[in-house]
Amino acid sequence: MGQDKALLLRKGISLLRHTWDVAQTVTADVRVVTPRRDRYQPLLPPTAQWVIEPAPLAGAPAAGPLIAFTRALETVETEWTLLLACDLPNLQGSVLQQWQRALPQLPPTAIAYLPRRPQGWEPLCGFYRSVCLSSLQQYLTTGRRSFQGWLDQLSGGPQSVRPIVDVPVDMLANCNTPQDWQRWQSS
Repeated sequence: MGQDKALLLRKGISLLRHTWDVAQTVTADVRVVTPRRDRYQPLLPPTAQWVIEPAPLAGAPAAGPLIAFTRALETVETEWTLLLACDLPNLQGSVLQQWQRALPQLPPTAIAYLPRRPQGWEPLCGFYRSVCLSSLQQYLTTGRRSFQGWLDQLSGGPQSVRPIVDVPVDMLANCNTPQDWQRWQSS
C-alpha cells in the first residue's frame, strides 16, 4: 500500500476506528494489537485496551499477524476470540453478530470458525476458540509463521476449522494496494 492502512480515512473515519467500532458491536472487550500504540491511541477512545507487541528491529521484517495473534490470545480469558484485520473497510457488525450466534452450535472440536474462499481461509476475519493457543504455540516452534499453514495443519487433526458460509461478497474485500483503496473510496 505504501502507507499505514490503519490510518487511511474513509468518510472521515480511519480504518482502525471503523474496525474498532464494528468490533464493539460484538463485544465490549476489544483489544488492539500493535507495536505502535502512540501512533494509534489518538484514533480510539481513552478506554481502548492495548496488547503491545515488540517493535521489529531496524531493518528486520515485522513478526507478522500470527505472532501478534498469539500474543493477543495469551491475554484473553473468553472461550471465543474474534480476530479482525484493520484493512477491511466493509466490515458489518450485523454479519459478525450472526456468526457469533452460531458459535454455540459448533462441535467442541471446532477450534476456529472462518470464511473460506477458493484460495484458502480468511484468517483475519473470524472466530478462534481460545484452546487453540497451545496448537498455535506448538506450530510457531517450527519456525513457520503462516496462518494458512497452521489452519491447514489443524484441518487434518482432531481439531477442525469450520467454514462460515454465506459471507457477503464485499465484506472481506481488503485494501492492499492504492487501487484497492481508490475503489473503496468511491463506493
